Amino acid sequence: MGIGNVIIGFITKALIFGLFMFLYQYRLFDLDSTRWWFWVLLFFADDFSYYWFHRTAHNVNWFWASHVVHHSSQHYNLAAALRQTWTGNLTGSFLFWAWLPLVGFHPVWVLFMQQISLIYQFWIHTETVHKLPKPLEFILNTPSHHRVHHGIDLKYLDRNHAGILIIWDRMFGSFQPEEERPTYGLTKNINSFNPVVVALKTWGELFRSAIHSGSIKNAINYFIQPPGWSHDGSTKTVREMRNTSKTKFTRGDSPASLEME
Repeated sequence: MGIGNVIIGFITKALIFGLFMFLYQYRLFDLDSTRWWFWVLLFFADDFSYYWFHRTAHNVNWFWASHVVHHSSQHYNLAAALRQTWTGNLTGSFLFWAWLPLVGFHPVWVLFMQQISLIYQFWIHTETVHKLPKPLEFILNTPSHHRVHHGIDLKYLDRNHAGILIIWDRMFGSFQPEEERPTYGLTKNINSFNPVVVALKTWGELFRSAIHSGSIKNAINYFIQPPGWSHDGSTKTVREMRNTSKTKFTRGDSPASLEME
């Protein structure tokens, strides 16, 4: 999966760089990369953009069909970090960073900072490191925080979308501390080591659902609604699952029954 991502990236990133260079012509400011504050601003701008891309990728099927690849491993280790999408750039994920050249960050440095973020995120895919010192756990995305993100336990789903800084999750209400050890993978696992299947199976399921949805409106919703959305209620989104659990709990079901569900 990682090799395929790199090979496809040679083409897609060249196109993205061309687009960013086009946008850079219409920049609002001339930002000087020789100044120290340039790198501080770029770091925060990139990490902020990554957070919203990542959060959207978990809440819009169009982006999730690519991002699902990274969550397809049922083990949490450094190899899981290399499970990278083949279709992400083709779906427009780069648009979350398109504002950076417009405000004056040169595209070379935008793409450079994206790579710094990805390099950082590699090492946090481990169960070997338990917890870092509390000040670091409060500010940074750590192995503990990212283990939560890869968990399929109901309280862990769609949490901790950080790239390098966990502060965005704390600020925007998507933070969840690690408590018990997460169960890793997908709520419906792909169960294949064939890289083509891993890369494209979810796309196939998404298009089949849209084609057989009964209306154009339903078909569009399959692409813009969160994972688990269905026109007939046959599957549920994370929010719907949580609402169902809350309703059952208020009706007197035991916590154990909710965990089983």
